Amino acid sequence: MHIAVVGNIGAGKTTLTERLARHLNFEPQYEAVENNPYLEDFYSDMKRWAFNLQIFFLNSRFRHIVDLQNRGINMIQDRTIYEDAYIFAENLYDMGLMSARDFENYSNIFQSIVHYIKPPDLLIYLRASVPTLVNNIQKRGRDYESAIRLDYLSKLNEKYEKWIGNYKEGKLLILDKDNLDFANNPEDLGKIIEKIEAEMFGLF
Repeated sequence: MHIAVVGNIGAGKTTLTERLARHLNFEPQYEAVENNPYLEDFYSDMKRWAFNLQIFFLNSRFRHIVDLQNRGINMIQDRTIYEDAYIFAENLYDMGLMSARDFENYSNIFQSIVHYIKPPDLLIYLRASVPTLVNNIQKRGRDYESAIRLDYLSKLNEKYEKWIGNYKEGKLLILDKDNLDFANNPEDLGKIIEKIEAEMFGLF
């Protein structure tokens, strides 16, 4: 069983992944932010490092998910390979931070490799407004995230809504993060788990 949690920067993906993994006894799989050698450079100079950053993410996430799917474990994944292409790379191109040549090259690589992986059995989308995202980003206090612009978060939200609106790869559960505090409120977490278990029973 493969559950994936998706959403914008600061939506609460890692927290929800951790809570659900503990409750469902699934293996959590987190995004390897700390090991990305381009991330800090990217936030300092997006145009120079956009393509490098996205290729690194694409390669590392593809290798990781192939390995996990070969192991056949029950897992909850924090962020997916689809977001790399449909959200982040496309947004960088739209903002003029990735050239048309680089974006076409990137997109061709993505289309070549995506056929080798299975989509999640259940995709959980954490929908969050920009103020909620900013509040969460400030709380966790990562230095390299302090320069993230509001318009960047807003554009990412638009991309998420477009992608989720057209998502046909499998089961989908949308959660409104503005009205949920699963990190501190056990009742909210309980409601989410009930919804997930309802979806999961339909998967078997």
